Formats: sequence, C-alpha cells, structure tokens
Amino acid sequence: MPIVKPFIAGRRFSGTAGAGTGTGATFSIAATTFTDDTGAAATAFPASYSYYNLYINAVIQTADTSTATTTAITIPGGDVLDPATPIIIEFVVT
Repeated sequence: MPIVKPFIAGRRFSGTAGAGTGTGATFSIAATTFTDDTGAAATAFPASYSYYNLYINAVIQTADTSTATTTAITIPGGDVLDPATPIIIEFVVT
C-alpha cells in the first residue's frame, strides 16, 4: 500500500500594528490591512487551517496571545505597540 502524504502549505500575511483599531482586549487588525506572499492586498484570512503562528517584531508569540478569524486577528493589549511594529501571521493549511 503506497503512503500518501497529506497536503500542507503556508499562507503568510504581513502588516503593522498601526493598522489596528480598538484598545486593550478589543485591539484587532483587519485582514484587509495585510498583504500576502505575493505583495497583493489580502481580502481575508483562511477559513480552514490547522494552526497559525503570530510574529510580532519577528518574535514568535505563544498561543494565548491572539485569536484569528477570517476577517481579523485580535491581539489583546496590542494597542501599546509602536505603530511601525511588524506583524506577520502564518496560517498552516492542510
């Protein structure tokens, strides 16, 4: 019986903290403010994914740091970040 490897790919999006709105627990950044790997404006984050990695200023964050939906990523307390701080989200899709 042949072994069939599952399909796995990454979808990466980059933006900055300055694109976010809200304060404290409600701080979020809309998916439409990010660009994808091709440099095109994102329209939404993946609807189905295995997991995602969040990098703030190139430092990977723990799972309790954020929540993601197809329309935005919420980063509680992210409003204290410098507006130029890079935010990168990598979704692993199968």
